[in-house]
Amino acid sequence: MNTDSSTGTDFDSVSGAKAEARRGIEARPRLDRPGVGTVMASTWSVGTPERQRAAVDAIARAWTSRPWPAAGLLSYTVHIGTDGDTLFHYSQWTDRAAYDEFFRSSRDDRNAEIDAAVPGIERIALHEYTPYRSFRPGAGAAVPGAVVVVGAEFDGSDPDAPRAWVDLVLDAVASDPAPAPGGISAAFHLGTDGRRMLNYAEWESVQAHVEALAAPGTGIGSQTPEWRKVLAFPGVTANPFHRYLPALTLAPGAE
Repeated sequence: MNTDSSTGTDFDSVSGAKAEARRGIEARPRLDRPGVGTVMASTWSVGTPERQRAAVDAIARAWTSRPWPAAGLLSYTVHIGTDGDTLFHYSQWTDRAAYDEFFRSSRDDRNAEIDAAVPGIERIALHEYTPYRSFRPGAGAAVPGAVVVVGAEFDGSDPDAPRAWVDLVLDAVASDPAPAPGGISAAFHLGTDGRRMLNYAEWESVQAHVEALAAPGTGIGSQTPEWRKVLAFPGVTANPFHRYLPALTLAPGAE
């Protein structure tokens, strides 16, 4: 269903982040957090595993040494790519206006401090989404050891295509007779441009996701009529995924 060239590289936990924190630091974003109207997702390329760790530490310092920038920012997450290069940024906002105010008044000084600590960061893309539907099998409380970010891009011929595609995927998941073990949750987001979908999927480990893809068939999912409809969905131009290890989530908290 999708392809990825990343490997299950191990990373140390982010050094110093908790010791320096003046804000609430969480292990992961709350995907069911109430009040989220807008999600901003972006990718940075930093070059090496050492620079990944240094960049996350610099982000923690830049953010925890300043006041929380806006009431409309509900959480800010950074994850470390298993490719040894990228960082994934995922932030939850009440609405787009809250993000625009942050962009105007608070973003540049934080980025300047981060860039001074880790020069040469390439900021690849930033996309806006709205939360749509989520899936969490069972009632377990498993802690994710990996996050798989799945993107789907569409040709724009049908603005309702991303929503319809997600609905098909969730129908396929719900009816799958042999779901892949190790999956914890999936939160689907629709791009505001009508051409994108983002699935923030939590897994028990990188290896669990690797093994799910290695099972017989095409990608994750059994050979059912529902999954065949997903694979044959018209207008999908790209469906990549990338694996990440949880690193840092910041949320408003007491001083």
